[in-house]
Amino acid sequence: MKCPRCGSLEDKVLESRPSKDGLSIRRRRECLECGCRFTSYEKVELKPIVVIKKDGKHQNFDINKVERGIRACTEKIAIDPERLKETLDNIENRIHDLAGSKRTVTSVQIGEETLKELYKLNHVAYVRFAAVYRAFDSLERFIEEIEKIAKES
Repeated sequence: MKCPRCGSLEDKVLESRPSKDGLSIRRRRECLECGCRFTSYEKVELKPIVVIKKDGKHQNFDINKVERGIRACTEKIAIDPERLKETLDNIENRIHDLAGSKRTVTSVQIGEETLKELYKLNHVAYVRFAAVYRAFDSLERFIEEIEKIAKES
């Protein structure tokens, strides 16, 4: 670790301990050249999940994009913020499971997992999301989806 005072790469670790959040390790160091004491943090670097879109393009997975879509389809519906957070956590966990060691997932998989969770959360939100995601192009398709939900309820 490079000393912030003299730039030397020679130091010794005086103390190591996990950070408060448990996601990193805090290390107190002392430069062997000038005696300067400083702190460094070490954390795991995860390879991002790559989303393969329908057009073949690749981009990093961002749960915030899923959240924006869910917030749009739950607008003006009284949903407990904790349940919404739980829904997002469930989707994110499932995407991580699907990505596996290859760290890739398709946009279709993300959409389907989102629909599954929205169905459990709120049927109106589910239909709103499905209308955009599945690109309902007719009133009949909308009615079919609503009748399907009515039969299952």
